[in-house]
Amino acid sequence: MLPLGRDDLRDALGQLKEWIGDVGEIRRTMRLDETEHAALTERIKVVADACQLRPDVRRLDGYTQICLRTPDGGALTAGEVRLAARIEDAFRTVTAPR
Repeated sequence: MLPLGRDDLRDALGQLKEWIGDVGEIRRTMRLDETEHAALTERIKVVADACQLRPDVRRLDGYTQICLRTPDGGALTAGEVRLAARIEDAFRTVTAPR
């Protein structure tokens, strides 16, 4: 996949409002309880496997931190941006009122 240019990344981050980053990585921090974290992590794993990407998901002090970067450390591609959008969809599902 071709690397994203700065303008493309800026446009993508405009749509993914809670994500921050640069051409090398994008990241998001979410306040989740343990159950929500477990559910989101499982959904991320399924989607990431389908996209053949490996996000870095960590749990720290009640927060879930997600970082997306390319395996080779190069510039982000549309694949990482699509995964971020899918993670946002999963986040909304996991945190929806029951």
